[in-house]
Amino acid sequence: MKNILLGGLAAAALCVGPPAPASAQFSDGVIKIGVLNDQSGTYADLSGQGSVWAARKAIEDFCKAQKCFEKIEVVFGDHQNKADIGAGVARRWYDVEQVDVIVDTPTSSVALAVSQITREKNKVFLNSGAGASELTGTACSPNFIHWTYDTWALANGTGSAIVKTGGKTWYFLTADYAFGHALERDTAAVVEKMGGKVLGKVRHPFPAQDFSSFLLQAQASKAQVIGLANAGADTINSIKQASEFGIVQGGQRLAGLLVFINDIHAIGLKTAQGLTFIEAWYWDTSDDNRAFAKEFAAANKGNRPSMVQAGVYSAITHYLKAVHALGSDADGVKVVEKMKETPTDDKLFGKGTIRADGRKIHDLMLVEVKKPEESKGPWDYHKIIATIPAAEAFRPLADGGCPLVK
Repeated sequence: MKNILLGGLAAAALCVGPPAPASAQFSDGVIKIGVLNDQSGTYADLSGQGSVWAARKAIEDFCKAQKCFEKIEVVFGDHQNKADIGAGVARRWYDVEQVDVIVDTPTSSVALAVSQITREKNKVFLNSGAGASELTGTACSPNFIHWTYDTWALANGTGSAIVKTGGKTWYFLTADYAFGHALERDTAAVVEKMGGKVLGKVRHPFPAQDFSSFLLQAQASKAQVIGLANAGADTINSIKQASEFGIVQGGQRLAGLLVFINDIHAIGLKTAQGLTFIEAWYWDTSDDNRAFAKEFAAANKGNRPSMVQAGVYSAITHYLKAVHALGSDADGVKVVEKMKETPTDDKLFGKGTIRADGRKIHDLMLVEVKKPEESKGPWDYHKIIATIPAAEAFRPLADGGCPLVK
């Protein structure tokens, strides 16, 4: 397990008021939260230390609103986007360090492994970063909740919007691992259902630096739309290199199937303008979101939070409500059941619900990147084109194949 970044923080001594009531059964007298994500690679900007900050902030805000009689701690680890490393950290946390809940965890292959281990150990896994829709489908678990987005929602939001505006033929440039495959599959299904056609696909290594050969294949296909079934630095590099090849100027469209505000910041409005994609959360849509983003920026080198980092805050807030209502964090299944039966309501994501399959339900936004002259300042990047109601945003409950759905 060399080169794994493991950190512990005192989120800390959030011990307020008298000792915990005798009825409380918090394991070891501590609620321990593990933020497991990419601290150093492709997804570090959209998760990384920003998610650790969001976890601390959720605890701070919760304990201001409601007295916390127990100690709440946060640890964090770098899974390096590798399933074996992520699984090893999860086992160590559960078996040795008495972690009660793991959050975030971008990279679907890692998330699928961690979900299985969490079920074996009867702990809780709250995923904000990974996308594969299998996590609430055939691989669903009574110990798991999928918080922010998934590949089905991305495919149906972005894919359908682009087909409706004339993008009928597609070619996919896909990251060669579980998330990329799921996003390609779900988007292709939407395109074909709406009368479009998939002309081909090419799989690129994950992560990758040079996309020239893949983009040339996509360009040669003459497809109207090149679907980027990747994320993070892979998406950034794909779009930048597509610009160098003049792909958009040549008449083809790029569909960023998972794009984060951090990506737009890295690409720049001049190159990114006009991209349409799905967001679950955007910093400039309410006073609460703007206040959260301002605090985040002050602590994170001026950056604004991604939807993943906002999802970490939201998920932990709801988790803390559930364990306090139960008076215990000991039984992961019972904690998740409590989370499902309690409507979600926090200052970032607002009101929502959690379904039997573990899918958190909330509105999504279809956004378009502003032109440089439309932006009023740093990080003012998105125009909201449409709101996708919660009831329509995610895969119908009966269609996922989750064994928990009866």
